[in-house]
Amino acid sequence: MATRTEAAQKPKILAVRPNAAIAAGELVIEGEGFSAISHPAVSVGGKPAHLVVATDGLLIAKVPDSATSGEIVVNSGESKSKTWSAHIGIQIADSLHPVANPAIDADGNIFSTFSGSRGQKSPVSIYKIDTNFTSRPFVTDLMNPTGLAFDHAGLLYVSSRYEGIIYQVTPTGNMSVFVEGMGVATGIAFDSEQNLYVGDRSGTIFKISRTRQIYVFATLEPSIAAYHLTFDADDTLYVTGPTTSSFDPIHRISRAGEVDTFYRGLGRPQGLAFDAEGRLYVAASFRGHRGIVRFEGEGDPEMFVSGPGIVGLAFSPSKDLILATQSSLYRLDIELAGRPLL
Repeated sequence: MATRTEAAQKPKILAVRPNAAIAAGELVIEGEGFSAISHPAVSVGGKPAHLVVATDGLLIAKVPDSATSGEIVVNSGESKSKTWSAHIGIQIADSLHPVANPAIDADGNIFSTFSGSRGQKSPVSIYKIDTNFTSRPFVTDLMNPTGLAFDHAGLLYVSSRYEGIIYQVTPTGNMSVFVEGMGVATGIAFDSEQNLYVGDRSGTIFKISRTRQIYVFATLEPSIAAYHLTFDADDTLYVTGPTTSSFDPIHRISRAGEVDTFYRGLGRPQGLAFDAEGRLYVAASFRGHRGIVRFEGEGDPEMFVSGPGIVGLAFSPSKDLILATQSSLYRLDIELAGRPLL
């Protein structure tokens, strides 16, 4: 039987921030008694985690690559804490090169790019990952695929930042030109009336009507990488585009094309999406940590998922969050529905 002194020294987890991560993501563990007996150790999913910071009341642990569950335990000497449950992303595809959000069709199939460096032609341009997480080539012979989006008919649209072309792709992978002359075409998104919006990273947001008429919808500061686009339920367009600053904004554009700043203070913000409750999620760095940042209304953001190299995200019909890094896709089981896009 433990003595009162031993019980008081037993490590206790009080909070974990954020409560979701992928491999190499940093979890801030708050509590007490972590180093009362000896130097603490942390395991995630039964695997030892590297400690970045260790004090008696705060630990920062990196999620090990081999972790497949989120059971967090702090050990101090022979004492250990009760288990804390977090959400850990599982890798479902690798050998990719996404530079924006993946796209998910109505059946839950995931589509991701191998974008390559500018002017690089890759053997496979777009991969299809089915609901069993089997990855297969879907589109070939497309230079620098960047943005992906589905229309209501289930056709996939993809931008080529090298050619300035938006392509239309059938469910069988047949590709045709939808519209040309889009500059350095990057992010794309549909509004509720099925107008397509294209971000030319040199500073223009184009609007393409269903009859393929082209309008200049808005102008922004140029981006060094890409624009990323998403709509809220009221057809307000949200745009990110990294610059040379580490204090970048999220732009908000009304249906009339009026631009204002929704939030400023993120590092290299990229892919973004809304959930069914109207909360905005952005792949970005915030206060020195990379991951997915979540906004509740117009308040200050919180880090929702921790992980390096995250460039985009999408919600699946099964309420998983699909995360795209610079080379892989991860599935995070969080039971959150995305805003319907199809």
